Amino acid sequence: MDDLDHRSLGSRLELFHQQDDAPGMVFWHPHGYAVYRVLEDYIRRRMRRLGYAEVRTPLVLPRVLWERSGHWEKFRDNMFLVADEGGREMALKPMSCPCHVQIFNKGLRSWRELPIRYAEFGQCHRNEPSGSMHGLMRTRGFEQDDAHVFCREEQAVEEMGRFIDLLDDVYTELGFAGYEVALATRPAERAGSDAQWDWAEARLDEAARSRGLSFSVKAGEGAFYGPKLEFILRDRLGRTWQCGTVQLDCVLPERLDASYVAPDGSRAVPVMIHHAVFGSMGRFVGVLLEHYGAALPFWLAPEQVAVAPVSDRHGDYARQVWEALDRANVRAVMRDGNETLPRRIVAAHEAGIPAMAIVGDLEAAAGTVALRRRDGSQSVMQLSDAVALLAAPAT
Repeated sequence: MDDLDHRSLGSRLELFHQQDDAPGMVFWHPHGYAVYRVLEDYIRRRMRRLGYAEVRTPLVLPRVLWERSGHWEKFRDNMFLVADEGGREMALKPMSCPCHVQIFNKGLRSWRELPIRYAEFGQCHRNEPSGSMHGLMRTRGFEQDDAHVFCREEQAVEEMGRFIDLLDDVYTELGFAGYEVALATRPAERAGSDAQWDWAEARLDEAARSRGLSFSVKAGEGAFYGPKLEFILRDRLGRTWQCGTVQLDCVLPERLDASYVAPDGSRAVPVMIHHAVFGSMGRFVGVLLEHYGAALPFWLAPEQVAVAPVSDRHGDYARQVWEALDRANVRAVMRDGNETLPRRIVAAHEAGIPAMAIVGDLEAAAGTVALRRRDGSQSVMQLSDAVALLAAPAT
């Protein structure tokens, strides 16, 4: 296995592991889950600023819901099935979209409320074939940064455009500015009328062009309920990864009896936009690992700063430095013990820690720290200034 393979990095950096008796499942270790949570909190903040309300929906749902939505016919072989005490057939959810319709349907909705935006870190399970699984890239249990917008037809283009803007900002910040876009159009087996598909494909085309995107066309590769824009990232080795998606759906709201009161008092069916920035959260961690190797950006690193006293007599001051960083929500770790300082520097580098705060006699006397960065740059500054500097890059 290549040293830059995310599975090798996950083992070496103690981020996660998988095991034979739980195929396709991931055991997140403390360092790996720290990265996971930073990404989760980052996209949560971004979604909240765009007006999305976070929700949580059940993991197990009755077969009848999946039959009504059309997922049962399409995905039955990839669902994990269970039965309740009455023998009723249930399934672990493979996606969250029908669940968000259930939330929308509780209560009488007015056109004045639209658009309504829901977001969820939805836990999903799909019974993928054993030969298709590959580390974090394809698993049976995963979590999606799932979101859905319920809106009127005339609001759809702008809503999709707002989300494309978010995707562009996030991917650029994460080092994937050169992403590619594809429009996946109607498959042979699909739900909905040709008129609905004509309308949805035209609106996706319009939304992409309104944001200056050029795109290829993947004929016949849309979801069974609607066309989609796929966003494909290119990593530093030139490999491509399909992550984000925007899908426009006229089918599920109608099948699941979603409606709102239109301006003329009649009942109208909303259109539904499905989208995700990362897709599978775990898979996106894998993509980041293969893109950056062990050198994750400072704000993503599970341990951001290693505090290293030159000798044992500097331990008390080193503890003060660690506490100051911890109060500022900087993920700092103490690097002391019997090893020499050069060895501790090497160990921090091998662990992917992007910065070190070294303290000795001069630093303890002056209330300063000697900062050493991953790129080899060094500087000495007051502890308060160092804390402010290190706390700042929280993207």
